[in-house]
Amino acid sequence: MAHSVKVYFSTNSGFPFIIRVLWFFLVGWHVTLWWILGAWLLNLTIVGMPLGVWMLNRVPLVLTLRTPREYNVGQVRDGGQVVWAHEARPQAPFLLRLAYFILIGWWFSLLWSLAAWLLSVSIVGLPFGVWMFNRLPGVTTLMRH
Repeated sequence: MAHSVKVYFSTNSGFPFIIRVLWFFLVGWHVTLWWILGAWLLNLTIVGMPLGVWMLNRVPLVLTLRTPREYNVGQVRDGGQVVWAHEARPQAPFLLRLAYFILIGWWFSLLWSLAAWLLSVSIVGLPFGVWMFNRLPGVTTLMRH
């Protein structure tokens, strides 16, 4: 009977926290609104939609320099052989993500991102606004970030 076991180790190749905080206050907060609006203008056209969706999936990077999670995966195969690989976070099937985007993601992501931006204006709403921005790829296309 052939079987293997996979073990995932999260790797943190992102920016240091202090750099992310400075980026947010000096650049990210201001640029993110224009980034989202630009992405939405592109989403209104068939030709620009791939770039618009790509931009919406990168909002956490633009806002706070948050990079996608990656994993080192150790797979133990029969005979005790260990094989290491570097993988991104597993994603939902493409057709499911496409159907979701067409039915819900394209319009709901605009409402979600504008609400997140408005929450980010206040000190009280800032943590929740950043949390919402970090989930925008999932709201738009079910992308796991």
